[in-house]
Amino acid sequence: MMKKMFIVLVSLMMVSSMAIAKDVGGKNLPETITAGKDTLVLNGGGVRVKLMMDIYAGGLYLKAKSQDAAKIIEADEPMAIKVHIISGLMNDTKMADALKEGFEKSTKGNVAPIQSRIDKMIAVMKGEYKPDDVFDFMYIPEEGVSVYKNGRALGTIKGIDFKKPLFGIWLCDEPAQEDLKQAMLDKK
Repeated sequence: MMKKMFIVLVSLMMVSSMAIAKDVGGKNLPETITAGKDTLVLNGGGVRVKLMMDIYAGGLYLKAKSQDAAKIIEADEPMAIKVHIISGLMNDTKMADALKEGFEKSTKGNVAPIQSRIDKMIAVMKGEYKPDDVFDFMYIPEEGVSVYKNGRALGTIKGIDFKKPLFGIWLCDEPAQEDLKQAMLDKK
């Protein structure tokens, strides 16, 4: 009897956890995540496409939903971006190149003040990549941006002056991909 109740409970938990995720590019992005003491909600999510290939599903998480990219970039409050790898062609070199290009665009070419922190981020993200790997870039005021791979902490980069251009990679006037930006802002 006890074993049957356990199986029913586990089944119900699995069904309810599936119901609280959004399918983006065939990947599940949870509707909520925890950042420190705060619960963040999925603002929106989309797929990064390059050369007609789905590269990753990306989701933006905020304390309260917003469609104002500039305010999100400037906000000194907990937020996160989740990147769920889709393509087997993604690797650490391609990720490093994409981050460098993104920081160039989001800072309008003024990466010098944060270059050492960009280098640190790229260094902590080195390693093997495979489909279904999940990277989280989680900003918590006073702590900085913590980078996680599959739930494992890789490192933290301090400063809101780093957080702003990092989130700008997806949300600035010249984002990594315009329709991904619109999807993250839930405008699509």
